[in-house]
Amino acid sequence: MLFLILGKGKTGSLVAEVAAERGHGVRALDIYENRGASALTAPNLAGVDVVIDFTAPEAAVENMRAVLALGCKIVVGTTGWYAHLDAMKDLAQRRGGALLHATNFSIGVQKLFRLTAEVARLDGYTFSITETHHTTKLDAPSGTALTLKQIIQSARPGLDVEITSRRLGDANGEHTVTATSEVDLLELRHDANSRRGFALGAVRAAEWLANQQSGVWDFRDVFDRL
Repeated sequence: MLFLILGKGKTGSLVAEVAAERGHGVRALDIYENRGASALTAPNLAGVDVVIDFTAPEAAVENMRAVLALGCKIVVGTTGWYAHLDAMKDLAQRRGGALLHATNFSIGVQKLFRLTAEVARLDGYTFSITETHHTTKLDAPSGTALTLKQIIQSARPGLDVEITSRRLGDANGEHTVTATSEVDLLELRHDANSRRGFALGAVRAAEWLANQQSGVWDFRDVFDRL
């Protein structure tokens, strides 16, 4: 397969490395080479199986619009753009494009999501979330933390869930869900030892998307099928 990686930051570069290790062809563009999605034209996407975006929220929206409008496929690991999700779904449906998105492509985090959903069904607990990332991360709270909050509130509508965000050095990503009752405390925690787990998940997601037709998927709903 041929993947076009958008973003040459730490995660984007690692995605390109992992894709090459798995035998795929790789092209990569940084934000200056693709300013305003200018490089995402029909000739440039000819032969590309899937575009993989690890850029910034505003750029990701521009990139999705360009790719989906051409009826092509894109995996988005950028967070902070979800106010545009309904518009992207509509565009994919109208133009025959395909989008797979996630707040976190780590398989371990996907398991954290499911464990959180289970714990959230317990009666008599209050919940809080703590997340720590590197100082250059643009969005706070993280998309992963917001997903965890949404999972808890889906089980406990109206429940207030406080998120504490910290930005320290070059932290790869830490998320902790704490459930507290009068009698005990439960804690679910995921610490990323490196960004490789995110990169591998994104590449596996692209491999899966390459074999799908038009549609929009959340990685939470499909990672078991990889």
